[in-house]
Amino acid sequence: MFIDLTTRTAAAAFASFGLISAAACADSAATHQEETETMSNFSLPDLPYAYDALEPVIDAETMELHHSRHHQAYVNGLNGALEDRSDLQGVSLEDILARVSDLPGAFRNHGGGHWNHAFFWESMTAPADSGAPSGAFAEAINAQFGSLDEMKSQFNSAGAGQFGSGWAWLIVNGEGDLEITATPNQDNPLMDVAGTRGTPILGNDVWEHAYYVTYRNRRADYLDAWWQVVNWDVASERYDAAMAGN
Repeated sequence: MFIDLTTRTAAAAFASFGLISAAACADSAATHQEETETMSNFSLPDLPYAYDALEPVIDAETMELHHSRHHQAYVNGLNGALEDRSDLQGVSLEDILARVSDLPGAFRNHGGGHWNHAFFWESMTAPADSGAPSGAFAEAINAQFGSLDEMKSQFNSAGAGQFGSGWAWLIVNGEGDLEITATPNQDNPLMDVAGTRGTPILGNDVWEHAYYVTYRNRRADYLDAWWQVVNWDVASERYDAAMAGN
């Protein structure tokens, strides 16, 4: 079970923060030709908050370098990979990732890096605005894991246990249940190469560049602190959308 992100409404929403190219949602007769010529390019999304908004959990220097340097490099790499692939121009990034095993490695690495980071930024908010899981999402967490604290513990274990670089994920799996998984490098559960596939609800970046300035090599401390900046409203909305598509 996966969310269909290829509809006009979903495409427009995800294009707003760079997860799909503008071409995927350009269907207006008023679109100018000069705009159309550049629509195959993906772009670095603006953060929904200032670089220092997540302090003291994630410092401003880390956020600026992570967003403006690391994420930008993935966007550049993805656009470069698309230059010689006219067949992929205007295709949603989700659709590209779903068939990434048949594509050159740049689409897995840079496409995954772009999708993961855009998703990551939207997963966070200032500590004062973090809130708590709500509605059906909160109920599902309790039903699947017994408590929110137990879900966090299992998620942290997945992140700490990911050897080297990668990501920890909370997903809705193919049976419609919440599940925790981890992926290496810039892989994610949308990819056809993922060991466990599903619709991401939350994802945490456990590459060292995500936390090294403040936490050095203390990944476990970063994982514990990260829950203070999770945007639970966004996570709850993602869960509702995933279940609506089930």
